[in-house]
Amino acid sequence: MKNGPLFFIGVFAAVTVSWIGLVLGAHAQLGSQTPYYDQTEESAFPVAPSGLAAQGELVYTDLGCASCHTQQVRRPTFGSDQARGWGERQSVARDYIFQARPQLGSLRYGPDLANLAGQPNGAPVAADLMKLLYTGSATHPAYGFLFDQQRIVGQRSVRALDLAGRAAPRPGYQVVPTRRAEALVAYLSELKQTYVYPEAAPAAPESPNAAAPTAAPAQPAAAHAPTAAPVAGASTQPPPDPEKANPPGKRPEQAVPAAAPDEKSKSPQK
Repeated sequence: MKNGPLFFIGVFAAVTVSWIGLVLGAHAQLGSQTPYYDQTEESAFPVAPSGLAAQGELVYTDLGCASCHTQQVRRPTFGSDQARGWGERQSVARDYIFQARPQLGSLRYGPDLANLAGQPNGAPVAADLMKLLYTGSATHPAYGFLFDQQRIVGQRSVRALDLAGRAAPRPGYQVVPTRRAEALVAYLSELKQTYVYPEAAPAAPESPNAAAPTAAPAQPAAAHAPTAAPVAGASTQPPPDPEKANPPGKRPEQAVPAAAPDEKSKSPQK
């Protein structure tokens, strides 16, 4: 190829420009977003997570929870997330400005967790989340390594789990969550996307059946024209019909002016 180097330089330039526009441009646009300040509530949204919840995000990432859960509520036209109770509105970029690694996920083997702490039917309490992490369920794995079995010395710890049946520890022992388990539960307990930002409000669709207003039909002029009063002494006979005076197909004769009277007829007779 005679122009081989020039061709590869052009391809490299095209890929570079596309990458700058798609990656760096989007990063500059979305990365510059700031919390939205609501003057009515005198508060900014979203709220920055607590220190323990920020550590729990690292545990969430380490355990690979995004492999089975998502944290993004789709708009109504793209799925049935709102019908399932996963959120009242769609997720927007501003929801993740305080997350260093947004765990959007790609597979929903489990429910979406974007509004785990803001569910309308009641958010799960920390104790229930601890039990789920320790015992697991039919569709959720157990993370027993996030807990310690300790001998009860004196009184039972207030952090110990209330377990019964096969999950209960042996007599004289208790199950206590580790720091990682507490951080993970703190992170899950603060997942909330309930504030409606201006860009998250759904746009009202225009009705396709809405027609432009039509003007009222014009009424015949004769219906509203005032009737003139008859003049005294005038003839009340109707005017001649022009169709009868000039039959179709026949050109009307032009009016011939009356002959001027003879000059002799004007002079008085002697």
